[in-house]
Amino acid sequence: MKYCALAAALFLIFAGLSFGADIDGKWTGSIAGPDGGQGFPVSYTFKADGNTLTGTSLGPDNGQIPIKNGKIDGNNISFSISFDMGGQEMKMDFKGVLSGDQIKMSFDMMGTPSEFVVKRAK
Repeated sequence: MKYCALAAALFLIFAGLSFGADIDGKWTGSIAGPDGGQGFPVSYTFKADGNTLTGTSLGPDNGQIPIKNGKIDGNNISFSISFDMGGQEMKMDFKGVLSGDQIKMSFDMMGTPSEFVVKRAK
């Protein structure tokens, strides 16, 4: 019985680690503009390495910004990006929940929370 419990625990641990691999690849979507106006595109390229999330984000100048402090916890992800906005450094912290081929993302920018969805690029 003890070995069955150990085997089940190991299976759950490895299943959880392999779940993170489902995030690898390109994800795209858009964030609505102020007051629901025209939005702007977002794009991420994610790579899982155990519980660590790395990759890049599409920057405001269409350049690639490296993801920092990326973490994977089951189907939850978190990371931050930093970029220059007119000579001032902007840092944004993101959280997301992976569900199939989409990630529901949230972030807070200067006290204003926002949510958006990205989908796996084909």
